[in-house]
Amino acid sequence: MIISPGSTIGVLGSGQLGRMFAIAAHQLGYRVHVYSPDALTPAGQAADLEITASYSDEDALRAFARHVDVVTIEFENIPLRAVEVIEECVPVRPGRTVLASAQNRITEKTMLRNAGLPVPEFATVGGQSDIAEFIQLGAGSRKVVLKSTEAGYDGKGQTIVNGLVDAAAGWARIGHGSAIVEDLVDFEFELSVVGARSVTGEFECFGPILNYHRDHILDVSIAPADCVPSKIRAEAIQMTRTILESLNVIGVLCVEFFYTKDGRLLINEIAPRPHNSGHLSIEAAETSQFEQQVRAVCGLPLGSMRQYAPAAMANLLGEHFGDVEPDWLALLEWPTVKLHLYGKNALRRERKMGHLTAVAASAAIAESHVRSARLVMALGSDLDSHVENTLHMEHDACSCEENGNVN
Repeated sequence: MIISPGSTIGVLGSGQLGRMFAIAAHQLGYRVHVYSPDALTPAGQAADLEITASYSDEDALRAFARHVDVVTIEFENIPLRAVEVIEECVPVRPGRTVLASAQNRITEKTMLRNAGLPVPEFATVGGQSDIAEFIQLGAGSRKVVLKSTEAGYDGKGQTIVNGLVDAAAGWARIGHGSAIVEDLVDFEFELSVVGARSVTGEFECFGPILNYHRDHILDVSIAPADCVPSKIRAEAIQMTRTILESLNVIGVLCVEFFYTKDGRLLINEIAPRPHNSGHLSIEAAETSQFEQQVRAVCGLPLGSMRQYAPAAMANLLGEHFGDVEPDWLALLEWPTVKLHLYGKNALRRERKMGHLTAVAASAAIAESHVRSARLVMALGSDLDSHVENTLHMEHDACSCEENGNVN
């Protein structure tokens, strides 16, 4: 069933992903209703209607569903019962089965392993003795990553455990219920692929994208990932397709990978919605990840995600704004750089306030443009005395080698 332009799409969740989705939906002639417990949100500012109610309010959920033609999700941690209530009225794409896999790290990793896909060695743990047992399978000095089973993102709910001597303290740092312990992956690069799958099974993708993190939060993304062998890039795309087909995804899903120092791909995690690393598709692809999500959930043919030119994206976090008004004039004088702000008023460290993208003749040039423009925004006329040293410092600080697999 095709949900034609002029219809109304409902969105569960109201952050910046919902905002950019609403903009793409409006360009195709759709109306957008946003549902979340918060008011005056990034997505709500761009939507035709913002509904503020709890995800546990089933009457409000049913009322929301009665006024939309299809529903999609903005983040994967929507309570499953809320999705189930809405599915009684209208389609939710991707649906409850996909979300159930992505919401629990143990379920997710087990699903991937059962599908024959490569993941780091892992085990379910319920205390320090289980962590110690996993560590001893390798060696007592073995470093591992301990992660809560649910609600972790941007490095939250996880910690590195430095061998047997750190097992008790590591468990205390997580400190509740069950968790998952994984090998600490010695990787060369972090990659992602944003895939889309239609109602008819059509598949398109953008990437692989090369990602640099700082303090476990995505800092800069670059595409194409030319530093990775073409064979590995093709494998990442094929694995992404396998996951979308295995889960019968209708919509957009991102797969995050480690490219190890011994030349293998391991899947870190999946996100069944548009992804931070895919924001550069707005400027760099024939069809952005957000337009692709609209097309997929509405039963339309997918668009091509062919990349026009090399591109880079840099996140703008609360700490990038400093104590004074950013120098927007200096920033916007960069002809290659595009500014996206999310409409968030409260500045907080590590809060995603917006992003910059640049398209250029090479990925390296695009990367230098977004990094330099971010410095211009903060330093303005003082840039000349700082930019060269700071560019080198930023790139070194974002090097893959210091990040481990805490993401």
